[in-house]
Amino acid sequence: MPRARGTGGRPALLIARPEVGRTAMSAGGRVSDPDPCGPEFFDSTSQFGETPAMRDKPWIIRTYAGHSSARESNALYRKNLAKGQTGLSVAFDLPTQTGYDSDHALARGEVGKVGVAISHIGDMRALFDGIPLGEMNTSMTINATAAWLLALYVAVADEQGVPRAKLTGTTQNDIIKEYLSRGTYVFPPAPSMRLIKDVILFTTREMPKWNPMNVCSYHLQEAGATPVQELAFALATGVAVLDAVKETGEMQGAAFGEVVGRISFFVNAGMRFITEICKMRAFGELWDEITAERYGVADPKQRLFRYGVQVNSLGLTEQQPENNVYRIFLQMLAVTLSKKARARAVQLPAWNEALGLPTPWDQQWSLRAQQILAYESDLLDYADIFEGSTVIAEKVAALKAEAKDELRRILEMGGAVAAVDTGYLKAQLVESNSRRVEQIEAGEQVVVGVNKFIETEPSPLPTGEGAIITIPPEVEAEQVERLRAWREARDNAAVQASLAALRQAARGGQNIMPASIACAKAGVTTGEWAFVLREGFGEYRAPTGISHAARNDARNLDDVRAEVDRVSRKLGRRLKFLVGKPGLDGHSNGAEQIAVRARDAGMDVVYEGIRFTPADIAQAARDKNVHVVGLSILSGSHMELVADTLAKLKEAGVSHVPVVVGGIIPPEDAEALVAAGVAAVYTPKDFDLNRIMTELVGIVDARSSDRAA
Repeated sequence: MPRARGTGGRPALLIARPEVGRTAMSAGGRVSDPDPCGPEFFDSTSQFGETPAMRDKPWIIRTYAGHSSARESNALYRKNLAKGQTGLSVAFDLPTQTGYDSDHALARGEVGKVGVAISHIGDMRALFDGIPLGEMNTSMTINATAAWLLALYVAVADEQGVPRAKLTGTTQNDIIKEYLSRGTYVFPPAPSMRLIKDVILFTTREMPKWNPMNVCSYHLQEAGATPVQELAFALATGVAVLDAVKETGEMQGAAFGEVVGRISFFVNAGMRFITEICKMRAFGELWDEITAERYGVADPKQRLFRYGVQVNSLGLTEQQPENNVYRIFLQMLAVTLSKKARARAVQLPAWNEALGLPTPWDQQWSLRAQQILAYESDLLDYADIFEGSTVIAEKVAALKAEAKDELRRILEMGGAVAAVDTGYLKAQLVESNSRRVEQIEAGEQVVVGVNKFIETEPSPLPTGEGAIITIPPEVEAEQVERLRAWREARDNAAVQASLAALRQAARGGQNIMPASIACAKAGVTTGEWAFVLREGFGEYRAPTGISHAARNDARNLDDVRAEVDRVSRKLGRRLKFLVGKPGLDGHSNGAEQIAVRARDAGMDVVYEGIRFTPADIAQAARDKNVHVVGLSILSGSHMELVADTLAKLKEAGVSHVPVVVGGIIPPEDAEALVAAGVAAVYTPKDFDLNRIMTELVGIVDARSSDRAA
């Protein structure tokens, strides 16, 4: 059951480092540097005065940024701009990402935790106060509500007097991977694809420097995707989006080439260094082939595979976290060494993100790694150092062949959207992640400091209380107070008129962007915008990817199964385990692995997916008559959500059911949770799932004995 900013796959009960809280900004160039995904990426002179024919311009150097309030995030952005950053990479909190206002019941405990809360244009003004949008390259990690956040951004740019054609940046806007890994989807696939198409058509006409979509394979790898799956699933998404635009008939010939030329990618780089280099080269070659052969794009520049990257925080460890510095640097090399497949933008996690939200100094350490490689080394002076390598060529060819086979399989199913609806893509990720976890448990995949070389000296680096940032509870209360004041002060007649126009655009099939921009300017809130679309489009619950049948080839489970059988006989029925994800945290990869292992160990598992209220979980615990509840919370809201769940279990008359919790939970919070009545707390260091299963059985056994006594 993982946490909420980016990852999702470490094995423990709530695993996966959050993509939550990065605290620095981009750095490494002039404010006026060109689009990182545009063609202008060469510089003609080096720092030492030489004039090599084609010295590469440094990639855009940035990190994911934003937390608490718009004003605090703005101060963070401005501070880092002073360090020479090139652009902004904005993280939004979960209510913003899932279309809820900060005072909605589902937003409790989530406001400002994994990003900045943006409820209306006033918040967006505060976020970019004093930052000239005409000179910024702004990346926004936003998906289900991408059209709305872009509308707010455009509305603020209009207020600043910036021509829309001058705006440069990216909206992630990839809903397919949200159904598969990250979980911030809202609407069903068909209307979600319609929103993506609307953004693409709008930006192509009015914001030609904007990248309307980042096809995002980053979270696929963190959900367990193999390199072949990452290639095939991401390319299938790109095909689905371009097909949707093509079918409108609104972009033909050269105009469609412009659409293709603005589609960018956001990928992952893991620890298998050579494979990652080859994967990036395979991505470039496959995208070039697809755009030429399937869509007839003649301009080779428009067929370029343009990508940014976040290196793989899935591999960051809570044990010996100082080792993460080397992991991060090696992963960065995988996406920068090969000129033919070099990233246009790179953002690095901090060494201690497996522990929580890193401090500005922690983020600066990662920032300096990029700057040293880009400015002190001679990497950018040379042509591709891997050209002519038969080893690289053979590996690239093998990856391409396998990826083409998998892509063909997906397209034969009807494409990426159909493969989401049937549960095929999700099931493939859950299975491959299970294999990965088993390899780590068995020591077949070495993780230094975790399952090998675990003896260590005490680290001088801080890892205890005060070593990470925590978001104080008053942040939510203050945001809610500002939101209520905003509603009181605005022109409600203008708000209702703009919402009526939005409703008509949604139902009538008009492009959603003009009406959304009008809503932004009228003072509509995030929740109000999303409610109108929920009303018209409906909501969606994606397949979990978990079958009811236990795997026959699950390894080393005999002893655990024997214990499950013994306690089940004692209980008089099969031990039943409810795995729940309260709140808005959508990173389900760890929860899925816990549910799969419990199923394979012989438990009766209840797992319905993401985004349930504490009341929902308590009712399910009572109605399903479960013996133990496991809560996965990776957004940093564990204190509030666990307290609410315990209270609701008591109200439902099932307070006797033990509760275990997993997530990125600091030691002091873990102690407080246990003191509040939680039976056990698991963090990323708890990678041995069989041990967790054995402990769960022991907890149920002990609790049943206590009740019998």
